[in-house]
Amino acid sequence: MDFTTHNSEETVSLGKKIGAVLRSNDVIALTGQLGAGKTTLIQGIAEGLGVKDYVTSPTFIIINEYLGRLPFYHVDLYRLEAINDIEELGIEEYFNKGGVCVIEWAERLNGLLPNNSDNIKIEWVSDNERKICVSSELAARLK
Repeated sequence: MDFTTHNSEETVSLGKKIGAVLRSNDVIALTGQLGAGKTTLIQGIAEGLGVKDYVTSPTFIIINEYLGRLPFYHVDLYRLEAINDIEELGIEEYFNKGGVCVIEWAERLNGLLPNNSDNIKIEWVSDNERKICVSSELAARLK
């Protein structure tokens, strides 16, 4: 299912709706070009999960953990390209810890994603407009 947002507030609002329907052990593979709005969407997802902390991109830390209705694990693989570096993170441990794991630059996982993960792709349309494609299972929960 495709959504179009026209500003960052709409992107956060969509993220809140997504966060509200996420369940224990959900894994979200998030892709999109640099500056597309991945972190903005994730901030909304965190709000929808009841996270009170300000969520920033963990580019240098790689994984940030937050408390909300469920534990929230925000992973950013931007700085990692070698699959060996990613495997050494032990990222698979986060997939079944009872929380929600959202992974930016998930295309770098090269087969490490669980089969039941959901996909969200953000496409830059214009300075303010984004097309956000949500995989069918997750989209069904949003209805």
